[in-house]
Amino acid sequence: MIEVFAAVTGAVIGIAVSGLGGMLRRDNAPAVVRLTAAVEHIAGEVSLMRGEMREDRTELFGRIGQIEQRIAALEAQR
Repeated sequence: MIEVFAAVTGAVIGIAVSGLGGMLRRDNAPAVVRLTAAVEHIAGEVSLMRGEMREDRTELFGRIGQIEQRIAALEAQR
């Protein structure tokens, strides 16, 4: 008798858990789509930021090179 009760209880718990898992998976599908879109957007923004940083770095190093040349010219006059 106890074995039958344990089997029925186990079956009820298994069905409840699988049903709950199915409901959670269905509800998470739109969230996964939104999160995927958000991650793709962030990746695009990071890529854009890296390009802008590269441009700024190129400009900055160019200016530093000009300044070094001016300093070298001033030091040569001494």
